[in-house]
Amino acid sequence: MSGTGVGIGKRPENRKQRFVKLLWTGIWLVYLSAPAGDLLHGGHSTGVRILGWIGLAAFVTWYMLLLFRTGRGERNSVVLASLGVLAAQSTLLALTLGREWLVLFVYVSIASGAALPLRMARWTIPVTCALMSVIAFATPGGKAFLASLLIPALLGGFAMTGVRELVRTTIALREARATVAQLAANEERLRLARDLHDLLGHSLSLITIKSELAGRMLPGHPDKAAQQVADIEQVSRQALVDVREAVSGYRRPRLAAELAGAKVALTAADVVAALPAEPDLTGVPEDSETALAWALREAVTNVVRHSGARRCTVELLRRQTLDGPVLELSVEDDGSGGEGSGPGHGLTGLTERLTKAGGTLEAGGTRHGFRLTARVPVAVSAHVGSAT
Repeated sequence: MSGTGVGIGKRPENRKQRFVKLLWTGIWLVYLSAPAGDLLHGGHSTGVRILGWIGLAAFVTWYMLLLFRTGRGERNSVVLASLGVLAAQSTLLALTLGREWLVLFVYVSIASGAALPLRMARWTIPVTCALMSVIAFATPGGKAFLASLLIPALLGGFAMTGVRELVRTTIALREARATVAQLAANEERLRLARDLHDLLGHSLSLITIKSELAGRMLPGHPDKAAQQVADIEQVSRQALVDVREAVSGYRRPRLAAELAGAKVALTAADVVAALPAEPDLTGVPEDSETALAWALREAVTNVVRHSGARRCTVELLRRQTLDGPVLELSVEDDGSGGEGSGPGHGLTGLTERLTKAGGTLEAGGTRHGFRLTARVPVAVSAHVGSAT
């Protein structure tokens, strides 16, 4: 769940979530206007009205506590006992105060769907509706109210079971995603460890052997020992180059992956995203693709963190210029700008990356927001998708 979003079936985790859930749950208490109107204008005595207000407050309090404690791991027996208390309160108030109080059974049905698993709620909801029907027939004028309450009680109760199962499934999926991500990270670390072992194992063994040879040759054959030392230096330098290439290969971003990540990041920040389809980068130099991937990552990061934008459009186009074909990435938002009044470290780093790849970077404010445009040379024609 997000910081403020709260689902039925999950315990609020912070103050904002508790407030949102209280607000969302409290909205539906408006349907208690019938019992409240009965207490105000039903002609009851003062003592009856006082007892009625106490009973209504006790019902609402118990109902809210039951919903807010949903997800804390209580045994089903505790929830069933709480629902029994609500049903008993509803029965007593409806029989003593009149037909307007039958609406309380709708709340009992909804609480059943929200707080119980489906295997139990599919029985408690019909039982609640049956009890409401019996009380309606026993209450003067209750049959006239029954038709308008029975369907909401059934639909509301079973709708809550669907919402509850949906939230539980969503939570399970997010936990599964986190597990998969952790497993993938572990696998990547193991793969990196294997590659480094394969890269360095032979080199380090060779360095060890040549060091021993140089030590033995040094007293009697210093010239041969010097040759061994030179070989050790050469092997060490090559091992360093191999390690750098291996590490840089793991850190090299891909444009398709960055487009997918951009969509996730913008959506999570409530920014409407218009992104191109997955591009065909056949024949595009690897350095050019990497430079554009870094540019896209930095631009989207600025949009999410600093711009306050509501919409972001990403375009990826192939253009023909006087200097030859280029691949152009454009990221435009309707916010206040991502890097402030001057070029930040991110844009400076991007400029250096693009320059190294033979490309250019343009960034600045527009009439309605901020735009970043990165261009890199393309050695061969490559078809890329336009913005959608």
